[in-house]
Amino acid sequence: MKDSSSLLEITWTDPVTGTKGFVVIDTLVRGLASGGLRLRKGCTLEEVRGLAQGMTRKEAVVYDPQDRYVPLGGGKGGIDVDPADPEAVAVLTRFLAAVRPVVREQWTTGEDFGLRQETIDKVAADLGMASTVEAVFATIDDVPAARQRLAEAFAVHVGGISLGDLVGGYGVARAATGAARHLGLEPGESTAVVQGFGSIGGAAARYLVEQGVRVVAVADREGLIRDDAGLDVEALLAARDGAGVIDRSRLGAGVRLGDRDAWLDVPCDLLVPAAMSYVIGPDDVDRITARVVVEGANMPTLPEAERLLGERGVPVVPDFLANVMTNAWWWWVVFGDVAPTEESSYAKIDAVMARLVATVFADSTATGTSLRSCALELAARHTAAVTERVGITG
Repeated sequence: MKDSSSLLEITWTDPVTGTKGFVVIDTLVRGLASGGLRLRKGCTLEEVRGLAQGMTRKEAVVYDPQDRYVPLGGGKGGIDVDPADPEAVAVLTRFLAAVRPVVREQWTTGEDFGLRQETIDKVAADLGMASTVEAVFATIDDVPAARQRLAEAFAVHVGGISLGDLVGGYGVARAATGAARHLGLEPGESTAVVQGFGSIGGAAARYLVEQGVRVVAVADREGLIRDDAGLDVEALLAARDGAGVIDRSRLGAGVRLGDRDAWLDVPCDLLVPAAMSYVIGPDDVDRITARVVVEGANMPTLPEAERLLGERGVPVVPDFLANVMTNAWWWWVVFGDVAPTEESSYAKIDAVMARLVATVFADSTATGTSLRSCALELAARHTAAVTERVGITG
């Protein structure tokens, strides 16, 4: 059944395995929506609907009238399949073939939880599609130049990792240290725990350390890795596989192992959930000692848990602000707002994230409301400005 707040909802059933897949278009701007495609066992239409709503906010919150990039609408896709399932790529192929008209005309998509960009690019090519972002090129004057910028940007590697796999986590790290400073915490005197060690979590940990934060624990799907003296994050990145799992045989001395869910119990200043949705519930709040929660994942904190944390004076930097930079960076490159280099990309992220964090903290202090409420209001103001600029958004 279609939710009345969404423009389009598709539920697909794989004719071979019976697997369910979903597409939700929450909003359209100039006929387009942006948002990734995730593979997760247990993925539901309700989850994808919430993610699509989050994409609407991500697009809007970074709007700058000086940019060539004008925010798109929000959409999302999800398939109820384990990405490690041997049939996952075949299911993905059949799903993309089925929803290809929406991808071609309205929904620009890419990697998300459980899906690597190179995998979706290969599947798209096998289906005769140049890419899964083709719809956006109708809004660009010099398409060859845009394609070239994107190719050059993804060819950049920083410390052995693709720039495209780093920008999202870089933004999360900047959001975390920016929030810490607003709370009177200096990065060099702060500790962090990161849950998830994929592209977002791994990069967030790298750039937290670069700013002086001591990362005392990370969690991947195999469990907790902890060292209160500070983990060697670069060594962990070198020992990480394509699914974000760290090879335990390559861990150094002094590292302790624990259960996968024990990350909430580790004392820290900055808590960064950067993997799954719905991982902090009301029953978990008393386990958290952090001064601030920074949502590197999409929808990791349940609303009641966020309310309880707020009552304890622990702010939550919302996902659609903290982890916005992967999506924004794609479009900044495509539209030419950044050069396809590490220096240009990181300088833009630094400036935008500093502005966003400062704005929501100032608004929260002035109004006595949560960071999420203030970020939602900021996104609403930007949506109104975009509507005035380009017309009815849908």
